[in-house]
Amino acid sequence: MKNMKKLWALLLALVMVLALAACGGDKPADTAEPANPEESAELPADSDVAYVQGKGTLVVGITEFEPMDYQDADGNWIGFDADMAKAFAESLGVKAEFQIIDWDNKVFELDGKTIDVVWNGMTLTDEVKSAMECSNAYCNNTQVVVVPVEKAGDYQTVDSLKDLSFAAESGSAGQAQVELLGAACTEVVDQATALLEVSSGTADAAVIDSLMAGAMVGEGTGYANLTYTVSLNEDEGEQYGVGFRKGSDLAAALNDFFKAAYADGSMVECAETYGIQAALIEQ
Repeated sequence: MKNMKKLWALLLALVMVLALAACGGDKPADTAEPANPEESAELPADSDVAYVQGKGTLVVGITEFEPMDYQDADGNWIGFDADMAKAFAESLGVKAEFQIIDWDNKVFELDGKTIDVVWNGMTLTDEVKSAMECSNAYCNNTQVVVVPVEKAGDYQTVDSLKDLSFAAESGSAGQAQVELLGAACTEVVDQATALLEVSSGTADAAVIDSLMAGAMVGEGTGYANLTYTVSLNEDEGEQYGVGFRKGSDLAAALNDFFKAAYADGSMVECAETYGIQAALIEQ
């Protein structure tokens, strides 16, 4: 009898060992380790849309540029570009934050993620399009020469400009036009400063965007003593676009936003607010 009990005990122990081994070997499929981790599919990197939504802000790189980006009496950023940037940010569920940048360093600012977008009446040059992921064009523009009112009659042709000393924003389309003239040029931080140089007499003339000239010089503006004369690239013209990091999916998102905003009239209404409706490009 004692031997029979020992046999049953041994059999019971053997059954328990086999049962435990079976439980350990049948690991559920959803928790099993892959046979080769290197063969597992990699998750794609977060998109720029996801990155912006994750931090809750769209940081917009700008310069002082009326009527596109400038401050009201309370220090709030307004203008066509500023208002559209706020609306785009809202469509993404985030808030727009504006940051003044050195225009020469705009690509470095983007790539370093200190800003998310350059949205400041930026001309779509070949250099810009090769360095950034750009939106569709949304405004037409030209570069115009700004001089004191009393001297305007002397500077009505391109040939009459070549002996002038110019002020132009560093890295801008205006500076490029001065270089094509072969004239002397003082590089300044933004177009507003270029106007100040002419008004104060430290430069003979400035080359700035026609949209800015229309808003900032002449009768009824802060520079009533200045006017604009020659358009330097009227034949070929230029177009404004918005720039993101190369490969960014924010560019496609903005193009969709532009189409919707143009279709519902809000983009045109915003352009009319700042007097640039004639320059607006249909989306």
